[in-house]
Amino acid sequence: MAKEKPNMNVVFVGHVDAGKSTTVGRILFDTGIVSEQEMKKLKEEAEKHGKVGFEFAYVMDKIKEERERGVTIDLAYKKILTQKFQITIIDAPGHRDFVKNMITGASQADAAFLVVAGPTGIEPQTKEHLWLLRTMGVQNIAVLVNKMDAINYDEAKFNKIKEDVSVLLKTVGYKLEKVNFIACSGQKGDNVVKKSANMAWYKGPIIMEQFDLFPQPELPTNLSMRMPVQDVYEITGIGTVPVGKIETGIMKVGQKVLVLPGRTGKGIAGEIKTVEMHHEAMPEALAGDNVGVNVRGVGKKDIARGDVICDAASPIPVVEEFIAQIAVINHPTVLAKGYTPVFHVHTAQVPCQFIELIEQIDPKTGQVMKQNPDFLKNGDVAKVRIKPQGNLCIETQKENPFMSRFAVRDAGSTVAAGMCIEITKKKQ
Repeated sequence: MAKEKPNMNVVFVGHVDAGKSTTVGRILFDTGIVSEQEMKKLKEEAEKHGKVGFEFAYVMDKIKEERERGVTIDLAYKKILTQKFQITIIDAPGHRDFVKNMITGASQADAAFLVVAGPTGIEPQTKEHLWLLRTMGVQNIAVLVNKMDAINYDEAKFNKIKEDVSVLLKTVGYKLEKVNFIACSGQKGDNVVKKSANMAWYKGPIIMEQFDLFPQPELPTNLSMRMPVQDVYEITGIGTVPVGKIETGIMKVGQKVLVLPGRTGKGIAGEIKTVEMHHEAMPEALAGDNVGVNVRGVGKKDIARGDVICDAASPIPVVEEFIAQIAVINHPTVLAKGYTPVFHVHTAQVPCQFIELIEQIDPKTGQVMKQNPDFLKNGDVAKVRIKPQGNLCIETQKENPFMSRFAVRDAGSTVAAGMCIEITKKKQ
């Protein structure tokens, strides 16, 4: 068997209706993963729902409710092969109520395409998505200026959007020289898998080429094994199967593991019985792989989304409290001590309280501006002390950057994002 190409997880993010699902559907159709017949069926279904032109989006939006509403709710995964990589495409929702799934998607991504619609340009969520990508550690991004067909393939309009988005990218801290802007139309297939005849002025890469321009992900296989659980399935003949992405380390059949925090907060001990990837049993899987596992000694009621399967020899800490560096993105007023929103850490969601605002930091220089500020407002960066109101597993940026990042959400929006820099473990 030929050695598999390295896997790279790529997330498509952008405002609702920017055309993410359509673009991804177009990639899958033009690369032959979705057949003409299947496409014809989806087209008829789209017309039946009064959603003419939504057939490409239907490829990813498998869920019935999504088809009727025409929005992406959960994360959808699909594989494509490029010259260099095996790409797992994560199509993340852009709809406001679905940002929590988007956070999970971004935290699993090695690279991202930010999709901006030509006719509308930047929208309120474009900024939020960029901050999230940045905080979740997605360093490599490309911008798709989509729906070029709807603005008559106009170069001037493309350049205007490029300028606007560049300003945003700079604010968030991306290096412009590393970001390609691609003029495309997912609906019509311009510059997706084939070069467009409609934009002779466009000299950059097409989407399919851009995948291979992203740098190959460094696999953190040297760190301790961590697999945050995304979902738990009951599979006949096998039993309980947690699925998720191995963030760091190597998972081997026969390995002794702990599921933390588990129901009790003390963890549940088990042993890896089987590891499956794309419906094939493997002796081991590495950081970056999306897998399903069966753990001896761990049943349906022992494990849930948000738990972490880890190496029993070096388990992830369950924390009493932790110190973090955060950036306030979108708080309706000001953030003060005592505030208790929901923290999204890897795949877990736990309410946590801000118990101390330690210092405010100048985001440009990293220098301390103020000790113990009374409050924080949008755009502020600070060091804060946080107390989880439940069992939470998190690591420091130094120990394991992949398990240190989080987003803070309240009333349907992302208030802040950050990373853990110091922890106090729970007394067992």
